[in-house]
Amino acid sequence: MREECKHFQSRTYASGEVARFCVLDLAPEAPWRCPENCPRYERRLADVGWDHGSLVSPPVEDEPSLPPSQLAELLGRAETIVNEVSSEALTEVRAEETREARGPRRWFGRRR
Repeated sequence: MREECKHFQSRTYASGEVARFCVLDLAPEAPWRCPENCPRYERRLADVGWDHGSLVSPPVEDEPSLPPSQLAELLGRAETIVNEVSSEALTEVRAEETREARGPRRWFGRRR
C-alpha cells in the first residue's frame, strides 16, 4: 500500500494486529498493494518531512504465495465474512441502545 497517500489508514489493535486499508475502498489487494495507477492517489502533505518515532506501525505481513485470481477470491471471502459479522454486531448494538433509551422498567404495586 502507498502509505504516503492521503486515503491510506492504519489501525493497530490491542492484540497487536494491524489493519491497513484505503478509506475509499479502492485497493482490492489491501493490505499488500494499491492499484498500479489509482485515479484517486493523492500524496499526503500533512506529514511531509516529519520523523516518525517508534509508534509507526510494524511492517506488513508477507503476501500469501497465491496466483492473483486466488488472492482476489480469498480477500473477497474475507470481506464477506467481516461484512456479515459487522452487520450482526450493529443490529445488536442498536437493540441495546433502544433498550437503554426506554429506561428501567418500573413495577408499581397494586392499590388495595
